[in-house]
Amino acid sequence: MGAVVKGPGTAFRESSADPRTESVPFSHLSLELGHLYMEDFAEGPTRLRRHFAAVRPWVEAARAGLGPLAPGRRPRISTCFLIDDYFSRLSTPAELIPPLLEAAAEAGLTIDYLARESGCAGSAADGSRHRDRAVLAESVLHRLVESPPPGSNGFRPPVGRTGWLTNGRRTPSQRTSAALDATGVWQPPSETEARGHSVFLDVELWNGPEDGRTWSCAFLAAVWQLVRLGLLRHNGAAVLTPVRWEDGTFPADWDALPPVLRLNPSATPFTAYATCSVLPSRFLPVEHAVRVILDQVHVEAEALAQVAERSAGEGFPVPAGVVDRTSYVFPPGL
Repeated sequence: MGAVVKGPGTAFRESSADPRTESVPFSHLSLELGHLYMEDFAEGPTRLRRHFAAVRPWVEAARAGLGPLAPGRRPRISTCFLIDDYFSRLSTPAELIPPLLEAAAEAGLTIDYLARESGCAGSAADGSRHRDRAVLAESVLHRLVESPPPGSNGFRPPVGRTGWLTNGRRTPSQRTSAALDATGVWQPPSETEARGHSVFLDVELWNGPEDGRTWSCAFLAAVWQLVRLGLLRHNGAAVLTPVRWEDGTFPADWDALPPVLRLNPSATPFTAYATCSVLPSRFLPVEHAVRVILDQVHVEAEALAQVAERSAGEGFPVPAGVVDRTSYVFPPGL
């Protein structure tokens, strides 16, 4: 498929040779109101009310910090919440989601979109369309382009084999010969482009056998950021498209829910030019790892161009670097 067929004075190219990159709608900001583990939900409604009460003032600050827009433009801010149904399933959607929405409402907050973390690992197709089924996390793994540190010799296997991604040079796994190492002593790891001192990080992307990988929280969170930024495609088609949830009840099985639910019919788009996540401080090291991953993900040029053109047309230019489009708040006590 995609071959060029030539005849006398003619040249034909099959349409599949140049797959169209589907466009997606954009809000100015995707505001994440939290990401809790099943153990947090197990603590009951009081824990949820405490969470949203702590989040509320920072939501207002994030909205105020969006910055001025072009005359006549109103800010488009959508909210989302990510539920961990990947690492554990101690409760059902029917038991968990209603108290979550009630606690948010008590704090004066609305969750526009509800997402399942397993969706960031599983099929690229959403529940409303029959697309080629592709593992989303696996597709992002294939987009990683490791940044080789200065002086690297390719001794270590690539990330696709090891499952580890770093932001610099690791400590040598074995001593070099005296001819190559005049000191003959241990060498520390070093961060690429460190400012003065290194903050070296080595990120585990998965563990387990290749045919049964368990993706790490950091890697799934990186996928989650790319999805919210509207930068992932599968064969040119958008992934994890929100599905409007009009049923007043929720099922007893997580797999009966689409990966992303649109709970608020009047919400602005799920995907956005920039993201902000209000998270408990325990996620700080995870999000550091997310930024290391995002710095080394190759994003399709067409998807980047769509964002640049659309945002510039609104007088809301975004940074060139994907990682610079993400921001975080880690409220004390959350």
